[in-house]
Amino acid sequence: MNSQGAQGVAAALAYIEAHLDEKLDLAVLAAAAGYSKYRLHRLFAGAVGLPLHSYIQRRRLTEAARLLVFTQKPILEVALAAGYESQQAFGGIFRALYKQTPLACRQSGVFYPLQLAPDLGPGGAPAPKSPLPPPAYARPEDLDGWMGLLPLVVGGFPHLEEGSHRERVKRYIQNRQALILRDGATVAGAAAFSPGPGSIDFLAAPPRYRRAGVEEALVGSMARREFAGRPVSITTFREGDRADPGQRAAYLRLGFTGAQLLTEFGYPTQRLIL
Repeated sequence: MNSQGAQGVAAALAYIEAHLDEKLDLAVLAAAAGYSKYRLHRLFAGAVGLPLHSYIQRRRLTEAARLLVFTQKPILEVALAAGYESQQAFGGIFRALYKQTPLACRQSGVFYPLQLAPDLGPGGAPAPKSPLPPPAYARPEDLDGWMGLLPLVVGGFPHLEEGSHRERVKRYIQNRQALILRDGATVAGAAAFSPGPGSIDFLAAPPRYRRAGVEEALVGSMARREFAGRPVSITTFREGDRADPGQRAAYLRLGFTGAQLLTEFGYPTQRLIL
């Protein structure tokens, strides 16, 4: 994607965020981005990793969950704000993606996002530089860059809460159990691991860097240096989970295969083995 296309995607993202509680017309979005509807669809999916419709749905449900947890607005009002004409329709899609009813979400008092609004920077999301350097151990000064990845990848990690994740990453960095791959000043990918059990606890790269082989480089580095030929595990969505933005398929392409079914933080997941 060239810089002009990246700026168009950034313009569409800004328009969506400013009109999230309104009916979003694709033609208006395309005009805001300066592209045809077809062209915007393709550019958007390439930069964000989701089709426009899925991105908007996940953003609206994320903000609905935020309202459920942090306000006492009636569930019907939350449903209407999320763009649904009835509480029943809202409840159905909310259960499919959050694995609980809106009322149960409110009663739990726990909020986590399906999708955050990514900041692609002033130049949007231009193509990665080539060749990229090898992964390196993350340093304390990498923490902010690592956290800057989350808006683009958080949907791939059920129940990921930003504050607790930041504290865990600090510990991984202190223990030299965190890897970073950089594209200049940009964090192009990140991984955290536990050598004892042989598990990858976090592995992520934005869509444009995923296509550039960043996750393969991170997994390869861990397999060679940290796990010494032992089996490596990672957990992700179960097959068919509608909340999965494509994370499971990405791991399968890396060579992982399905193992035992799990439940983590009350969420159904599956362990994959490399």
